[in-house]
Amino acid sequence: MVDWSGGNDRGPRAVKDAIWACIAAHGAAEAPVYLRNRQLAEAWIIDTLTGLRAAGHRVLVGFDLCFAYPKGFATQLIGSEDTLALWDWFEEQVQDSPTANNRFDLAAEINARFPGTGPFWFNGLQRDIANLPRKGRNRSGHGLPEKRAADLAIPGSFSPWQLAGAGAVGGQVIMGLPVLSRLRRAFGADLCVWPFEAPDAQIVLAETYFSLLPDLVAADPHTIRDASQTSLFARAFSALPPDQMARLMAVDATPEGWVLGAGEAETLRAAVALQPPPLRNDCFAMPQGAHWTPVDEALAHLKAQLSVVTGVETRPVAKAAGLFLAEDVRAARSHPPAPNSAVDGYGFAGLAPEGVNQLPLVAGRAAAGRPYDHAVPAGYAIRILTGANLPDGVDTVILQEDVTATDAQIAFHGPLKKGANARDAGEDMVAGDVIMHAGRRLTPADLATMTAAGVGQIKVRKPLRVGILSTGDELREPGDAAGPGQIFDANRPMLCAVAAAWGYNVVDLGRAPDDRSKLRGILDDAAGRCDVILTSGGASAGDEDHMSALLEGTGTLALWRMAIKPGRPLALGLWQQTPVFGLPGNPVAAMVCALIFARPALRVLAGGDWVEPQGFMVPAGFTKSKKEGRREYLRARIEDGRVAIFPSEGSGRVSGLSWAAGLVELGDAAQQITPGDPVHFIPFSSFDI
Repeated sequence: MVDWSGGNDRGPRAVKDAIWACIAAHGAAEAPVYLRNRQLAEAWIIDTLTGLRAAGHRVLVGFDLCFAYPKGFATQLIGSEDTLALWDWFEEQVQDSPTANNRFDLAAEINARFPGTGPFWFNGLQRDIANLPRKGRNRSGHGLPEKRAADLAIPGSFSPWQLAGAGAVGGQVIMGLPVLSRLRRAFGADLCVWPFEAPDAQIVLAETYFSLLPDLVAADPHTIRDASQTSLFARAFSALPPDQMARLMAVDATPEGWVLGAGEAETLRAAVALQPPPLRNDCFAMPQGAHWTPVDEALAHLKAQLSVVTGVETRPVAKAAGLFLAEDVRAARSHPPAPNSAVDGYGFAGLAPEGVNQLPLVAGRAAAGRPYDHAVPAGYAIRILTGANLPDGVDTVILQEDVTATDAQIAFHGPLKKGANARDAGEDMVAGDVIMHAGRRLTPADLATMTAAGVGQIKVRKPLRVGILSTGDELREPGDAAGPGQIFDANRPMLCAVAAAWGYNVVDLGRAPDDRSKLRGILDDAAGRCDVILTSGGASAGDEDHMSALLEGTGTLALWRMAIKPGRPLALGLWQQTPVFGLPGNPVAAMVCALIFARPALRVLAGGDWVEPQGFMVPAGFTKSKKEGRREYLRARIEDGRVAIFPSEGSGRVSGLSWAAGLVELGDAAQQITPGDPVHFIPFSSFDI
């Protein structure tokens, strides 16, 4: 999405009323780009489209810029209503540089070709210009409508004849059409212009209007409105399903064109409402000054800074197991919906006094799904089965095993209190009450609860797409020949399995060599297919740590030196607005850091609540002296009621992960542990693996 401008160069500092652009895919937007003048903007657009075309992407380029004038203008000027030919005419006539252009003088020259006064107006220069009035009311006789049909369909839109003043669009139209003409020439058959041409080329240009959703623009956190508009509408249009986009584009072409999204504000609102805002570029930045980052401080920072990155979809309850709720769920009806019997027996109006009670039976019975439709008279009883609604006149049920019955009456010993063996309506759930909260990961039991409450469709977060990438020239695939200095890639299958166990959609990104340009290409591809990327290796600051180097180039790198064993280096950042967690290359350290840091972080990114693993205090079955200053995680398991630890603490002993059933967590303080001392044991099941 591009917010155009007809003014001169706006300077190096990002300001309003300049040219802004934003790229989005699948509802997720990159940071808006400030373009200080039209020359830089045109070059940026061409470079961007060239790269996207080479990558095979289909691209909608929306300009907040009138693509055409009211009917009759082109005929008077160039002899036909060929709008695209009119673009070429303007491209020949407009003179433009970063500091000056001829839009006002050209408008005056055009006015001179029309009868009467106008149609263009509002001379924004200090000098007077013949044939260009300063006020709109001084025009008459030019014979053209003030607005196009598309403008009339959008409340608050401006006429393309007004060249300057608050909200005016006329100047930017004159200065934008030449650029559009050159884009058509630059990309040839790979580009088309909607609605004048069928939108079947790889690149489609379309006119948009960025004031369709003013409340959402005002609520956007960006301080410059132009930037907020491009981000909002880039997210909205890129989030539209193909059928909705096709419906928006199903417009008959006229020389006046049309505004993509006109009359469809609620469609765009719904699309953007399903997409979360992007993460801040500094979301991983830690306070300066700490040489080593304590585990608790790092976890607190992630919890405070991260937010959901997945969109929303509606699913049947039966198809939602394992997904995160996007909004609270309310009971559609009470459960049970009516008072009913908890047992098979006989119902009557309680209470029954002490001693022998004899009650005549009414004809018929009440069963689940087959209620008794009449009232039971006082002093009578009715045969009733488990789950059956209590008929009028019944509030108490006697268990059939406690009754002597004939076809005509029953007898039983009292006392029996009123309401015995009867369930109240709504005693489990009441219609309208919240029964599940947003952020909850749905279990099989949750599906039963919602179904019992009459809930059929729910809004859930789309499954988080987790990319797994290993880096390093030394890695080989299992089964391949491994030479001196080479090892098999153990991290990728391990981390893929961990992410799958957490319920996410795994995207196996393969192995990246120690080649920065190739790694950059892999990350570019991954950013379009993943919501988050987990990498292993290259997370430090050495010569071959290309992951850290590339993230540093984005300005989002945070290299955390963790006070943890095993682990230490964590490289975190954003690649094209996709969060990247750079884990250590050692398999044991990669696993521990994934469990401790990535697990709760990914849960938040997926739309869930922040969850701490549940641990238990268990007597130690080992001796250990631990130094102060960092947290340690020991591979461990329970043996004879005590915690045993793996004989070697070396993080190169990957077999210890298979031996273990969990981790012993030793706090940051110095500790002297002897057999029998209580230690904190976290089973792997508490990490959901």
